[in-house]
Amino acid sequence: MAAPLSSWPWASLRVYKYFLLAPLAWKVGQEWLEQGGAPLWSPWLHLLLLFSARGLTYQFWFSYSNMLFLTRRRRVVPDGVDFRQIDHEWDWDNLLILQTLIGASVVNGPLAPGLEHVRMWDPRGLAIALLLHVGFSEPVFYWAHRALHRAPFFGQYHAAHHSTTVTHPLTAAFGTPLEALLLTLAMGVPLAGAFLVGAGSIGLVYVYLLAFDYLRSMGYSNVEVVSHRVFQAVPPLRYIIYTPTYVSLHHREKDSNFCLFMPLFDLLGGTLNSKSWQLQKEIYQGKNDVVPEFVFLAHVVDIMSSMHVPFVLRSISSVPFENHLVLLPFWPVAFTGMLLMWCLSKTFVVSSYCLRGRIHQTWTVPRYGFQYFIPAAKKGINTQIELAIVRADRIGVKVLSLAALNKNEALNGGGTLFVERHPDLRVRVVHGNTLTAAVILNEIPSNTKDVFLTGATSKLGRAIALYLCRKKIKVMMLTMSSERFLKIQREAPPEFQQYLVQVTKYQPAQNCKTWLVGKWLSPREQRWAAPGTHFHQFVVPPIIGFRRDCTYGKLAAMRLPKDVQGVGSCEYTMERGVVHACHAGGVVHFLEGWEHHEVGAIDVDRIDVVWKAALKHGFTPS
Repeated sequence: MAAPLSSWPWASLRVYKYFLLAPLAWKVGQEWLEQGGAPLWSPWLHLLLLFSARGLTYQFWFSYSNMLFLTRRRRVVPDGVDFRQIDHEWDWDNLLILQTLIGASVVNGPLAPGLEHVRMWDPRGLAIALLLHVGFSEPVFYWAHRALHRAPFFGQYHAAHHSTTVTHPLTAAFGTPLEALLLTLAMGVPLAGAFLVGAGSIGLVYVYLLAFDYLRSMGYSNVEVVSHRVFQAVPPLRYIIYTPTYVSLHHREKDSNFCLFMPLFDLLGGTLNSKSWQLQKEIYQGKNDVVPEFVFLAHVVDIMSSMHVPFVLRSISSVPFENHLVLLPFWPVAFTGMLLMWCLSKTFVVSSYCLRGRIHQTWTVPRYGFQYFIPAAKKGINTQIELAIVRADRIGVKVLSLAALNKNEALNGGGTLFVERHPDLRVRVVHGNTLTAAVILNEIPSNTKDVFLTGATSKLGRAIALYLCRKKIKVMMLTMSSERFLKIQREAPPEFQQYLVQVTKYQPAQNCKTWLVGKWLSPREQRWAAPGTHFHQFVVPPIIGFRRDCTYGKLAAMRLPKDVQGVGSCEYTMERGVVHACHAGGVVHFLEGWEHHEVGAIDVDRIDVVWKAALKHGFTPS
């Protein structure tokens, strides 16, 4: 049987738990109608406003700590937050819900004065709250926290909070109901004391609670924000305010640094970790800044998907991207961000993970999909890509893999442009399409006799056609250009050229049940496929499945090896732990230590080599 106060009573409600706050919203609505306007003195309104403001405080620190382009050099623990931790801490805001409900019961009680009798601000209240915080909240939390680290309390109540060594702003609020009640006591007594002596105010409630949440989030952010020089200049400050390094040491070693905010109480209790300040100095100076050895150079797809990044909303980035209605209100902000990136930004780090002790990062070119088709933007995009390659070469990156439109043939010849401009590059530039072709080809059933291929003269289309004809599979290549078709056909060995057939219409594919789609198909064009046809896709974006009597494959992708660490966001529409095949192809290139650049046309002879290497290193088809 579970210990009392070790689990949340509304855990089974999942997202519907927010309806627990519905009575407060109902009260606000009633008062709004009665007063004919916003009920500015309504305690229910202020409780809801506080709930929102406090949530935004945690969100602010969540976003900041995940902005690797700003914080990666000052991260206390370089490891990322993985999906396991994200799911484990999913209901971090139970603390806010509980405290809002407690607040509602207090203001509805007989001792609570109406807000119309409460000042907006009284400086005496802040002084009293600070005295009570130092004299009551800090020591009570310190000793209670130490008690939670002893048996049996640790296993019953506190182990879940310590289940990961990577602290995170949302970890600060995550815990059992008992831990939440302890925090509520620490937050509530200073406020109650100020009100009991007649010095309470509405402003005090906002200031104290938001400052409390701000400091909790900062301490758990895993990013050093205060320079070590400040503590050197004012040594007593070390005992007044903790740091993210201080909190991280507690989470990792569990036998020191128990304070709420003030290390003074660890000093008095003999539990102050002696490494706290030297380590804080080293981390702020960039000790934990690790150079990535592999970089996947992506770009933004569109305005809506630009919000599918780790530093916006965890509930969005940790699942495959979809156009959620909840994102629509943020569209103007995302649009403004696009304009700013177009004018001011350069390539930046978006995410990171670790594979076999090596850091892999995703960098993003600050350009959107539609911009790649604007002729005037071509030069600027290539400049951005080139600068990223040169930077990667300078800092010691081993392999840089180009994503999607960053390797467009019309843009830079599949990366050839950069290799030719910089013949002495140490970083290997890779388009990764060899593995993309291998994934598509290995999805085709072994007993297939013929296929229908659209996008037949593209880089991938060419490689697929040449590979299949060697297997004596008839390839109907849809293209209006006889010149391009003949050029590809001549590349095939003479004895296999007969298996490549040019078609200019969809009618010849009516009896073919294997369609390889490298070009968008409209509903009308899909109607030519026979019932039971499977559409293998390498077109971006994927085609929409209009035929219920057919099946539709996903974009070529592979699941990362099981020993990958720190993956906490999905790559666009990919499932958790799955990356686009070109991304995986770059990783395989790095793991194999291949010294050649993989740019330009796909080497058909290497398709099987790359596929076997991917499987050897633990990649699996998604």
